[in-house]
Amino acid sequence: MSLRELVVAYFQYYAIQAYLVLAVAALGVAWVLRPSAGAALAAALAAVLIYPLAWYLIHRFILHGTWMFRVPMLARTWKRIHYDHHQDPNHLEVLFGALHTTLPTIALATAPVGYLIGGAGGALVAFAAGLLMTCAYEFAHCIQHLSYKPRHPWLAAMKRRHMAHHFHDETGNFGIVSFWPDRLFGTFYEREDRPAKSPTVFNLGYTEEVAARYPWVAQLSGGVAKGHPRRRNPVAAAANDDRARADAA
Repeated sequence: MSLRELVVAYFQYYAIQAYLVLAVAALGVAWVLRPSAGAALAAALAAVLIYPLAWYLIHRFILHGTWMFRVPMLARTWKRIHYDHHQDPNHLEVLFGALHTTLPTIALATAPVGYLIGGAGGALVAFAAGLLMTCAYEFAHCIQHLSYKPRHPWLAAMKRRHMAHHFHDETGNFGIVSFWPDRLFGTFYEREDRPAKSPTVFNLGYTEEVAARYPWVAQLSGGVAKGHPRRRNPVAAAANDDRARADAA
């Protein structure tokens, strides 16, 4: 896949279009409310600085938490927002987050601090900054999961670490673009740091034993994910030969 093809695929996704439209709308309303330039800039900067930490905490303790699948009302949501993504990391239909979960999360992570800095206008500016940061993160996520090989060393390292999270050990490298929270909390690793592969890298700990007690995700998924996704799906394996070689590199 070329960079041009990746960009085209990225902008065709409805969630990205929604984030961009909402960011423009939020900035438009903020313009009407007229927060001071200093407050608006501070609100946007605060959102940008908070975003990597907020993503880390959400990814580690919610998406990789073991509590949502225990609750029947939340099992379907957990399945959609992360279990499906890990049981087949190349399943592009679940590569992007669902709007009904991402939009409230972005608002909660950014708008309160923006409001403290610049009132309602500051909250809207911070929310817009969060939406644009989400677009940037999702573009990086596309680079990591689509059959595109980045040439820049920083992008290549970013992709390598995220692929280790998906195909080697899911208990670290929770960042997407920024890994400083992983370094701060001791979950950063390079592949050679952890020679043993995690047995739950594709099912996030939702094993057959766990499913016997909390069956709702298994019922929705037709069972529990076992083994490498390409070995479970020969058709996908043939379509993703390039991706497999990149992962092994």
